[in-house]
Amino acid sequence: MEKLFENQITHYFENNKFLSRNELISSIKNDFPTWSNNTINTYISQLKKKEIIHSFSRGVYALGRIESFNPVINEKLKKISALIKKKFPFINYCIWTSSWINDFMRHQTFKNYIIIEVEKIASEQVFNLISSYYQNVFLNPEDYMFNTYIGSLDNVIIVKNLISEAPLFKTQGLIIPCIEKVLVDVLTDENLFAAQQDEINFIFKSAYEKIEINTSKMKRYASRRNRRKKIGEIINISMAK
Repeated sequence: MEKLFENQITHYFENNKFLSRNELISSIKNDFPTWSNNTINTYISQLKKKEIIHSFSRGVYALGRIESFNPVINEKLKKISALIKKKFPFINYCIWTSSWINDFMRHQTFKNYIIIEVEKIASEQVFNLISSYYQNVFLNPEDYMFNTYIGSLDNVIIVKNLISEAPLFKTQGLIIPCIEKVLVDVLTDENLFAAQQDEINFIFKSAYEKIEINTSKMKRYASRRNRRKKIGEIINISMAK
């Protein structure tokens, strides 16, 4: 019976990339009318543990397993992070590169930025530190700088203020942004991520298909950046069947 049930699950998703919880339960009840809700919930939990299905977002399921966000950490990121930790061991910061977004795009961007986000009180000190080791370092650049200068440079490092309560995590000794923060920032910082703007909807859809995303966490951070409504709209597009 369990194997039969697992085989049926794949059929439910043949014409639907995503199913709401109610849609999935309704399909199961049609094929297994004697099962109680508790029995169905137990089987759904087993399917998730076996990675036959996964939670695309709250109350929405998709077929197959999904990965955690695990971007490639290059040596330059490690060296810059080590500089910051040695000089300012107690500040809050994160470091990442816009090249990570390429994994979710149709067309790869050839010009990428290293982004250092640090609490406002220490941003100028970190900027001065990094500028003493690297060229083309900018502190909270305005739109004009992007449009007339930064866009023509290579190996640019952007130091900017870290938004409070931004979702971060530690990996390989570095503090980096969670995927939820990356997506909100790509949507919000249009000049910094100008090359990605034409693929915003595709980036979100691709990320949701490939990476485990906490939609509630993303919406909370989007609220901090005044983008909660827009994020909701893009999530709905990403979930379109």
